[in-house]
Amino acid sequence: MALKATIYKAQLQIADMDRAVYADHNVTIARHPSEADERMMIRLLAYALNVTADEQRGKLEFAKDLWDVDEAALWHKDYTDAILHWIDVGQPDDKRLMRASGRAERVSVFSFASSTPVWWKTMESKLTRAANLVVWQVDAAQSQALAKLANRTMQLQVTVQDGTVWMSTGDQSVEITPRRLTPGG
Repeated sequence: MALKATIYKAQLQIADMDRAVYADHNVTIARHPSEADERMMIRLLAYALNVTADEQRGKLEFAKDLWDVDEAALWHKDYTDAILHWIDVGQPDDKRLMRASGRAERVSVFSFASSTPVWWKTMESKLTRAANLVVWQVDAAQSQALAKLANRTMQLQVTVQDGTVWMSTGDQSVEITPRRLTPGG
């Protein structure tokens, strides 16, 4: 008998001053049986950092990357089903990222393990053709602190200013500063 996903619900109050995105979002996250709290919370962070101010060109959704290798962790599709933004979490291989780069207008990766520098050193030269790819590193200590906020029902305030993210539950707060590994603005 196959294990089923565990459902998490999060109410996000986002105040992203860097992108002028201010909105509340209720999201449902299907957590794969093999997924740790840390990875799930990085997916939630990626959602908060990439959700758009409006849904005129479609919306950002959690996908089924751990169930289906042809899907991202999150993706923003327009109403014709074209992929505007493919978002992966962790340390995907170069073939997956090059394939995503050809399918989507933009590709982002949020890597969070302490082994990210070693992974990136082997990947960087393989991904030079992917001009639409941005790789972010979340410090392992920060992602582990973020994992401690995980709960089946969450109410999170997300504040973004000058590239720093504060995610809090009211009584607990975590500061996260994603660092861009790919060149460019």
